[in-house]
Parts: sequence; structure tokens; C-alpha cells
Amino acid sequence: MSDEEGPSVEKTNSEDSSLPEQELESVEEPQAVEETESVEEPQAVEETESVEEPQAVEETESVEEPKTPEDTEAVVEAESVEPEPAEAPRPVDEEAIDSTEATVDEAVDEPTIVEPTIVEPAIDESANEVTTVIPVVPAEDAPPTEVVDSAPATETIDEQTEQFEPPAVVVPPKPPRPEFVQQYDTQQFEPIQQQYEPVVREPEAVAAPAPQQQPEAPAPESSRKWVKPAIAVGAIFAVAVIAYGVDIFTSSGKTPRGTQVAGVDIGDLTPADAEATLRAELGPRLVEPVAVHAGGVDSEIVPASAGVDVDWSATLSGVNAQPINPITRITSFFGSREVPVVSTVDQGALDASMSQLAANSARAPVEGAVVFESGKATGVSPAAGQALETQQAGATFAAEWSDGGVVDLPVDEVPVTVTQAGVDRALQEIAIPAASGDVVVNGRDGKVATLGVDQIGEVLTFTPDGSGGLTPQYNTDAAIKILTPQLVSTEVQPKDASFTFAGGKPSVVPGVVGDLINWPDTVKELPVLLGSTASRATPAVYGPVPPALTTEAADALGINEVIGEFTTGGFEYASGVNIGLAASEIDGAVIKPGDTFSLNEYTGPRGAAQGYVESGIINNGRPDKAVGGGISQLATTLYNATYFAGMDDVAHTEHSYYISRYPEAREATIFDGAIDLQFRNPAKTGVMIETIATSSNITVRIWGTKTVDVASTTGPRTSPTSPNTVTLPEGPGCVASSGAPGFTVSDTRVITDHASGAEISSNTRTVKYDPVPIVKCE
Repeated sequence: MSDEEGPSVEKTNSEDSSLPEQELESVEEPQAVEETESVEEPQAVEETESVEEPQAVEETESVEEPKTPEDTEAVVEAESVEPEPAEAPRPVDEEAIDSTEATVDEAVDEPTIVEPTIVEPAIDESANEVTTVIPVVPAEDAPPTEVVDSAPATETIDEQTEQFEPPAVVVPPKPPRPEFVQQYDTQQFEPIQQQYEPVVREPEAVAAPAPQQQPEAPAPESSRKWVKPAIAVGAIFAVAVIAYGVDIFTSSGKTPRGTQVAGVDIGDLTPADAEATLRAELGPRLVEPVAVHAGGVDSEIVPASAGVDVDWSATLSGVNAQPINPITRITSFFGSREVPVVSTVDQGALDASMSQLAANSARAPVEGAVVFESGKATGVSPAAGQALETQQAGATFAAEWSDGGVVDLPVDEVPVTVTQAGVDRALQEIAIPAASGDVVVNGRDGKVATLGVDQIGEVLTFTPDGSGGLTPQYNTDAAIKILTPQLVSTEVQPKDASFTFAGGKPSVVPGVVGDLINWPDTVKELPVLLGSTASRATPAVYGPVPPALTTEAADALGINEVIGEFTTGGFEYASGVNIGLAASEIDGAVIKPGDTFSLNEYTGPRGAAQGYVESGIINNGRPDKAVGGGISQLATTLYNATYFAGMDDVAHTEHSYYISRYPEAREATIFDGAIDLQFRNPAKTGVMIETIATSSNITVRIWGTKTVDVASTTGPRTSPTSPNTVTLPEGPGCVASSGAPGFTVSDTRVITDHASGAEISSNTRTVKYDPVPIVKCE
């Protein structure tokens, strides 16, 4: 034994067996055993370092199963142990050590599971030495050995025994070495500490094989299958990082990729280019019509006309900065982000546009109703109306006009007041029975008046009752209007008392009491008749009707003398025809005390249908012709007769220029439907008009009871004006005139009491006449 000594194993028997040096070399290749002495490879040791039972040697040899791991395992010490005095070790074969170290080097280069016979020294930096202990395999007949851990024992070798125990080999330190220890047992491998599996042999049967190169063990399958994917992932990651950096660099100072405003792509542009693109694409849309939908109405609105514009700066400020998130940058290649348009609004123009749209889109509700068509009652289903919400609609249009689609504007529903149930009820209970047949009114002498089924709709209508139903409305006036003409021949019309001038003095002609149908009483049962499906006939109710002016009332009017009279002449034939017709209309007219007489109302229309002809008039200050012309002379004659009878002047109008056959400032014109002559009877007795017309003049007398005297004073002409000359094309429309100067004149009327002569009133009227133009027809 040398001075350096490793741990020893103490055997239980007294016999020692020493291992020849040449056999130490064979430890490196435990598989080189003759066919009859092969030993199975040990299994890897689990992490718990439990020792499995050793495998049995083939047929010719067997190893007795040890009771504990200490029986078969040597102790490997990685730390420096203070050596104890002991026998000098056996000489060490340097070639074997070198061979062992070479094997260790190969194992270090390839960290794989190696054959159990590989001997690797463990390096302890603290002791600067490697101690390797070869496990002991007990002989077939020998009892198991024990390993004493408390203190190192001296190894005794018996060369005479068949089984042997390899001596401990102390390998000098050979730095630098990777520090690792592998531990082996007879069945398992555990990469924690280095220990070697014992090789069981018969010394005399095993020849020492020549040292040979241990082939490099392949890498574990579990390690190799992750190498290529890991490299690929690393490469992809590197490329992605590079691409990300390039993308960040190239897009710096530009808008984010995929940015859109109203469908206009402004991504990956500088701010200036983005604004220019946006103005070029979005600007023209401001003057193009945008389709809008308001309820059931489609229309179009031009944004610029509605006061809508684009706030370019605010819109572009909504564009985000370049994103840093790599995921966001990747997805921007495949999608887009819409930035809303920020609009400016001229509220006045927008409100005006919405108001116009509201008028066009408004729909009144259709109320449920019942109507009659061709004698058949039908129901009208109710339908709600709509009204545009102008304020909200304006805000919606300003926000969505740029989206490129139809802008749906909000509308309010206008509810109905009549339900379908109300319509159905009125139809079944009232309307259908009402249209089931004619309604008949029986008059005198077998005469009848009929309200036919096709006329029911003029008499029966429906209005909402406020509770969803319909209330029937019976128009009796319409029914009377339909029925009255059919029975008028069975009636006696009342006639007012009148006056006749036989003998040069007025006398009363008695009035006639009428016998007329009392239609309100006759049709008061109309609802019952219309609701009946059996008898639908009713008798006419007749009754006496006194005249408006009874005989007694006429006698009491006091019409017994002429109180005013006036005559004019000088008119042409056509004017005389018209004057005679109008005069006959007013002849015998009675004006009761306090009543007002109107010439236009009393005569009625004065057209060709009434026999009037075309005659001279004044039109826009110059002579002209029209149907009914010349009646102004009757108006002037009537005005002067009432003037001197003391009647109150209610309304009259002088001609625009003076006509020489009339008194100055005391004349009147008239035009159908435009200019009228009116006077009121202020007396306590009645008055009557008498007219006498000839081919050359017209006289009007006012009969009554004389109570006043009237005097007229005409003033001088003042402020004369010269006429203008008008030249017109020669033809029927041109009436030549020599013209006359204009002037201003006044008339004063003084009324005195007929009995006392006392002045009752004095009134002055001033009239300005225009000059009569000189008309030339050329």
C-alpha cells in the first residue's frame, strides 16, 4: 500500500483476494466477457437512490442477492478525507489510469447514459483529488460483505479465493476537470454521484481484453427532439424582432396603418398628406346629396346647404399615434380602424333644412272612420302618423352624413284616437243599418220626398268620442236641403204686404200667410228612421208661416207721401237698358225704420245672365266698356233722392273724374261686388222706393212721412289740373275723349226740422276730381 489510501471495504470472512493489475484494465469494458459469463446491463438508478436487486448472472454463475445496498456498493467520497495510517497500496498501473481518464473525458463531452463499466474519477476541489471505489461482489460461496461507514477499514485481499474484490484505485488529481459524479449499481443509473457497478468474473476464465475506444453514446431521444424546434423558434423570434424594429423606424412620423376617415384610407401617411388626401376625397361629399330616411319618407339633403362642414383639424386630431404594441401593429396589416368625422354646424341653416324635411315627411294620423260609398258603409282602419324630431334629426345628420349610407332620422309617432274596435262597433251597430234602405217623407196630394241610400253619407257622419270609439252625427240641414225641393209644390209660400201707386198714391196690398212644411219637426226622427230596418217612412209636418211684412205692419209704416225725388238723363241706349233693369229690381222696396238698404245686395248679380249688356264705365281713370255699365247713373239718381229725403249716408263713392250730367260733389258710382251704395232710414216711419225709367231719363222717388227739410250748397271749383294725353291703338278697346280739367269742389247739406225749421245737422263733403285724359285712337 502507498501513502495515499482510499476507503477500504472489510470482508466478513478471513480470506483476502487481490486483483492483478492486468485485470484492472478490463474493468473499462465489462461487456467483454465470454459467452458463458455475460452480465446484464444495470438499470438507471431512480432519484431516490434506492438500490435494486442485482441481476443474476447467466447459467454458469450466480450472484447471491445482497440484503442491503451496503453489501454491494462502495462508498464514493467527493470530499477530502484525512487518510489514516494503513498498508501501502498496491502499485497502480498508469496505463490503466490513463485509459480510465480517457473514458471519463469522452463521457464528459457527451452527457449521456454510458455503459456501466466506464470508470470516471470524481474531482473534489477541496481535496484536489479524486477517489474511486470499485464495488465488491461477493463470491458464490462467501457470505455478503458489509461496508462500515463509521471509519475506513483496511482492505484485506486473499489471492487464493475464487472470487475477488478489486482494490481501491486512487487516481491523482488532474485539473481542470468538470466536476460531476456518477453513481452506478448493479441495476440502476443515477446521475448524482459516480460509482461503478461491480463486474462479476471468474479470474481464471476471463482473459483481459485489449483496451478499445468506447463509441460515443447517442443523445437521449427526449433531448434531441427539442433541438430543431428550439432553433426554429429562436430564428423566428429574431426575425420578428428585426421586422418590428424596421416597421417602427419606417412608420415613424406617419399615421397608423389601417386608419380610415369616412372610408377614406389615410393610414401610413404624414399628417400633411393625410389632410390633403382627406380634403380631396371627403370635401366633394359636402356638396353631394345625402340620402335620408325619415319614417316612411325618403329624401335627400346636401350637407353644405344644411350648414354642415368638416372640422379638418379636429378630425385629424382623433388619429392616434403609432402603436407600440406588436400585436396591434401586426393586426393593422389585416384590418382598419375608423376615425369619426368631426363636423361643424351652422345651426340656423341646419334647423331650416330639418324644418323643410319635417314638412315634407310629416304624415297626419289616419283616424278610424266609417264612410259611405255608393250606398255602402265601409270602415277606415286607423293608422298612426309621424312627425320628424327636428332637433335630434339635425344632430343625427351632422354626425352620420359622412358614413356613406342612408341616414336614418328619428321621427315621433302621432297616435290615433279611434281604435279598430271602435270602427267595427260603429260600422256594425249604426252605419250598416243606416244604409239598409231609403228614407221616405210623405207630403200632401200623394207627393213623397226620398233620402236615398246613396245620400246617407251626406246626412250621417261620425266623430271620435274620446274613448277610442265613434259617435254618430246627423246633419238635419243636409237632409232638409235634399228633401225640401221634392215637396215644395205642396206648400203655400208666404207673401209680404206691398204697395201700389194706383191713383198717384201708394196703397197697401195685403200679404199672404204661407203653409209650409216644418222640416225640423219632420226630420227630428231621422236617427230612428236610419237605425230601423223595418219602416223607414215618416209624414211631412205642415204649418202656417206669416209673411215678413204683414198687411197690418205695412199700414203702420206711414208711407203716404214723397219725401225725396231726383231725375237724371243723357245716357246712351245700352246704358238705358241696364238702368231700366236695375230700376225695376228696386222699385217698391220698403226700408223699415232703422234698416239699411244696399243697392248691390238688393239687385244681386248684374251680369249677362240677368239681361245686362255692355256699356260705358271708367277703368283706371279713362273711359272703357263692360257688361252692366251705366248703372252708376241709377246710383247717382238714388243717392240724390235719399239725400233730399234726409236718409243717412252709409257708403258711397264719387267717380274718379267729373261727369257733367251729375251735380258736383253729389254723385255716386257703383260696381258689382266692389263699390256699393248704402243708406239707412233714420226716421220712425218706413220709406219706400219708387223708380220711373224711360229711354232718356231715370227718376227715383222716396215715399214716407215727411219730417225734415234738406238744403244743398255747392262750393266753387278750386285747384284745377290739366289732363294728360293718352294714345291707344285704334279698335274696340279705344274710346276717344277730348279730355277735361280736374278740380276740387265741396257740397254742404243742411237738415232742418220740417215742423219747426230748426237745423238738425250740417255736413260738408269735399271731392277732388281727376282731369279727364285726352284719349287718341291711332
